[in-house]
Amino acid sequence: MSRTFLTKLHLIVAAFMFPAILMFLVTGALYTWGNKGEWVEETVTVALDAPLTADEAALKAVVQGELDKRGLPVPSGSASVSEAGEPVSLQWTGAKSEASVKATDDPLVAEVTVKEATLHRNLVQLHKAKGSDLFKVYATFLAFVLFLLVASGLVLGLQVKALRRLTVLSSVAGAVAFVGFVALG
Repeated sequence: MSRTFLTKLHLIVAAFMFPAILMFLVTGALYTWGNKGEWVEETVTVALDAPLTADEAALKAVVQGELDKRGLPVPSGSASVSEAGEPVSLQWTGAKSEASVKATDDPLVAEVTVKEATLHRNLVQLHKAKGSDLFKVYATFLAFVLFLLVASGLVLGLQVKALRRLTVLSSVAGAVAFVGFVALG
C-alpha cells in the first residue's frame, strides 16, 4: 500500500470516528476514577389486578406502564427475572432508562423503580454495551477503526526510514509497559 493511500485512509477514518473515540475516551477515563454519571430515580407503588409471578412478559408490562407515564423509552438492554427467594422481581437495564419491579408484602401491590439517565450516564451506559444492537454494531466498527488507525500509523512509521527505529523502539517500549501494567494490575 502506498504511503499516500494509507495517510488518506488514516485521516478519513480518524476524522469520521473522532466523536465516538472522544466519547469512549472521556467516559472510560472518568469511569476509571469512579465518575459514572447520575440517574434520576423514582420509586412508586403500583396496584395490581393479580399477584406478580415470574412471567417476564407480565413483569415487563408493569414496568412499561410506569415508563410510559413518564415518557421514557423501554430499556435497551436485557431483563432478568429473579425468583430465588421472595419477592419476585425483574431488573431491566438500558442506556437511557432502567427499571425494576418487585413484589411487596401486599400481593396486589408492586414497587416499581424507574431511572432516567443524565447525558453523562447515558454515554457511560453506551460505553458499557447497554445500548441498542445498532449502537453495538457501531461500537464494534469503532474497535475495528481503532485497529486500522494504529496499524496504519505503524506501517507509515515503518515505511519512513527516518522513523523506522523510533517506531520499533516505541512499539517494544509499549509492549513492555503493557505487560508491566497488567502484571501490577
